[in-house]
Amino acid sequence: MSSGTPLPAFQRYQAEFTSHIRNPSQVPRPAGVKDRGMAVYREIVFNNMMSTLTACFPVAKSTLGIRQWTRIVRTFFAQHACRTPLFRQIPEEFLHWLESSPIENLPVYLYSLAHYEWIELALTVSDAQLDPERYITDGDLLSGRPALAPALQVLQYPFQVQQICPNFKPTKPDDEPTHILTFRNLEDDVRFIVLNPVSARLVALLAEARLTGAEALQIIATELQHPKPEVVKQGGLEILENLRNEQAIWGVFK
Repeated sequence: MSSGTPLPAFQRYQAEFTSHIRNPSQVPRPAGVKDRGMAVYREIVFNNMMSTLTACFPVAKSTLGIRQWTRIVRTFFAQHACRTPLFRQIPEEFLHWLESSPIENLPVYLYSLAHYEWIELALTVSDAQLDPERYITDGDLLSGRPALAPALQVLQYPFQVQQICPNFKPTKPDDEPTHILTFRNLEDDVRFIVLNPVSARLVALLAEARLTGAEALQIIATELQHPKPEVVKQGGLEILENLRNEQAIWGVFK
């Protein structure tokens, strides 16, 4: 159908119907439709969107308060054309929209907090797997290549996102970033661990390259210009063992 051909009547009606549901304050309902009937559709569809987003971002909702949260969700619902029909992917679309949201005066921490909450869903549904035949659980973490949990991310935020709540709402970025390791453990539970910069760098190196624990720690010692690399290696081994105990590291590759 060419761009100059008018839409059939039923498609025009569908467009008017859905446009009104998305933005009832700006778009009138289709002619001849009673508001009582439209109200049912408006409530059901918007509540589905609200429930989907609130399930992924409960801390954002409680921190902002119901009035501001509803306003943000309503604006997203009215303005954003989702590229997916899957409800579980809508939170990711909301996150991308939030990054460049047209809403003025949003809290400076909101995108970071939303990303921190969304990553739990992302790792929960990730299909990343690690064949048990590829690693041994009790190998040497220095001479061997540590096998990280397959669903794992090393994150950096300008706020202490894990502390944000109705009683803690930062108004400006912290002087130092917060490093957080998030991963899905052997029981398929998503875990979060706050790391110091050295620990975060170590995990990032192991995730990026095929390095043994000792090789990764040597890189860190060089970057730090540490006069005693063996001290870095010993401290790093303790970090690696702790991460194995927490199941962020599953073992050593064969």
